[in-house]
Amino acid sequence: MADGTLEVTHSSVQERYRADLIEDDDNRVEVGYVDYTQDGDRLALTHTVVYERFAGRGFAAQLVKYVLDDVRANGQTVVPVCSYVQKYVEKHPEYNDIVAA
Repeated sequence: MADGTLEVTHSSVQERYRADLIEDDDNRVEVGYVDYTQDGDRLALTHTVVYERFAGRGFAAQLVKYVLDDVRANGQTVVPVCSYVQKYVEKHPEYNDIVAA
């Protein structure tokens, strides 16, 4: 499979951020997603999934970064329930300001 561009979309109805790989031939393939639950301005990031055939290509990190940047832009905070998000935030302290106490 050729590399392409990762595009992330947000569905507040599903409480999900979805990542799609847009390949060079404009084919769109779902790579994975981040699920969350929302309580006011707090998003509990509960589950990060990248499908096995896309593993090891950095898509999970790109997806979580997008989610955290979006949360910040919307003036919200996160509760990192998902172990992947917890590890990502530990490695990227620039997001500490949006992690709910």
